[in-house]
Amino acid sequence: MLQVFNTLGRRLETFEPVNPGRVSIYVCGPTVYDYTHLGHARTYIAFDVIKRYLRLTGYDVFHIQNITDIDDKIIKRAAEERTSWKEIADTYTKDYLDALSKLNIKVDLHPRVTEHIAR
Repeated sequence: MLQVFNTLGRRLETFEPVNPGRVSIYVCGPTVYDYTHLGHARTYIAFDVIKRYLRLTGYDVFHIQNITDIDDKIIKRAAEERTSWKEIADTYTKDYLDALSKLNIKVDLHPRVTEHIAR
């Protein structure tokens, strides 16, 4: 039996997924305006360990980690470097995905903010 600490209720609770046997994990991903660093990697690794444990114990896990590819920080960086926000986002998205690959972390879906906002 898997138990998790509920920080809101301040107690251990038995883990019960909404859909029996299936777990969906959403992890906030990077805002891609600079290179990935150790602090980012810590989050990616921690959730990858949780995902692998859940799979090892028989759960079907769907792992989502977003990419914030438009944001004030990205626009500011583009202005400083005299390039487009898309060039900044693409450069640092590639760095992020390369880091995941080197860490052997596989994510099922990487939705990008720009794919979900009205233009």
